[in-house]
Amino acid sequence: MKGRKIFKGKAEGEALVTKDGISFYGGVDPDTGEIVEKGHELEGQSVAGKILVFPEGKGSTVGSYVLYNLKRNGKAPLAIVNKECETIVAVGCIISEIPCVDHIEIEKIKTGDKVKVDAENGIVETE
Repeated sequence: MKGRKIFKGKAEGEALVTKDGISFYGGVDPDTGEIVEKGHELEGQSVAGKILVFPEGKGSTVGSYVLYNLKRNGKAPLAIVNKECETIVAVGCIISEIPCVDHIEIEKIKTGDKVKVDAENGIVETE
């Protein structure tokens, strides 16, 4: 799938997919990488070391710094793939150096799929 580069880099790993938007501020624990938002489809699961696939971000601009803290704490996703990357997630990926691609048909990716992200070229592949 061809999309748009938000931040460069390459990553390969297991997909963690949700149809729900993610608010990193208040929705993800920066110390553990666990999704803590009540009622979220991924509540109780960790984003650490995954290719995190979700439609778009939501919530406070502080979410960018939560992504940065996740990276600093070794609990960040390997890459982020969005349908539409909004400013909060984009800034978070840039300051945290997390590869990110958007304009991807995320419905084609399932949790557990092996995913390769080549953000420099805006390419996301599943195996």
